[in-house]
Amino acid sequence: MPHRIGRFTSPAAERHFRSAYEEGMRLLPAPAEVHDVATAFGDVRAYRFGAAPGVPLVLLHGTNGTTVSWRPNIEALARRRTVFAVDLLGEPGASVQTAPIRDADDQAAWLEQTLAGLGLDRAHLVGVSIGGWTACNAAVRRPQRVASATMLDPANTLARMPLGLILRTIPVLIPFLSSWATPRFLRYVDGQGGDPLADPVGRVIDAGMRGFRTGAPQPALFDDDQLRSLSMPVLAVVAGRSVIHHPRTACERARRLIPDVRAELWPEATHAISGQCAAQVNDRVLRFTDEID
Repeated sequence: MPHRIGRFTSPAAERHFRSAYEEGMRLLPAPAEVHDVATAFGDVRAYRFGAAPGVPLVLLHGTNGTTVSWRPNIEALARRRTVFAVDLLGEPGASVQTAPIRDADDQAAWLEQTLAGLGLDRAHLVGVSIGGWTACNAAVRRPQRVASATMLDPANTLARMPLGLILRTIPVLIPFLSSWATPRFLRYVDGQGGDPLADPVGRVIDAGMRGFRTGAPQPALFDDDQLRSLSMPVLAVVAGRSVIHHPRTACERARRLIPDVRAELWPEATHAISGQCAAQVNDRVLRFTDEID
């Protein structure tokens, strides 16, 4: 498969996404600063919230979620920590990819360059879903700036994605089916019922899934030696009702392989854990990073 740069499928698709993104961003606290950090792969948008002393948190969202998806978390986290929320490069959002991201090494490189551009010698990485994979990938390949890694139900990180999940994504990619298939897929992954398009985060994810073709490579599952190599403290929170992997297998593999790990299985949580269990997630992240510092 040739390497490509993330793009919208049409000007109309981009307008639709931008409208949803801007609507969602208006519901967040006003950022103290907005940064567009130049990297070898494009300009990465990072929003700073709060100005607390100590090692900051860097939030890495799930697929198509953008910074908007951290709406339930930012205010509470920023009371105690300086928080940087990053729009992942190669995904829809305010980051602008300009060069192909070929593999996991490139994924780690753009994030490390972003941390350097923000002036962060050390950071606590906090990622959900594909953001959890991104945090783990940086910790494996560019650990120098990673004070800790928190992985919230990380995708294809601790256990493989099941074939059934992959098959369910196929109708989403077919243009004449996507408007019907995407909300159903989101309900399946979210696991909470209800209309995903009734929520601003759901509307952003829907617009990204239907109107944007990613420029990021598919994440590869980490092998045993890579997980054993993690040298920093790791918090791995696995959702007991997750559909993106076998939850117990993921949690047990983290406990077995990662040297300094707190691996927790939250039985009632779904893959939408950062929003569904926001108060518990916020408290756990802050207690974990306070313990390290």
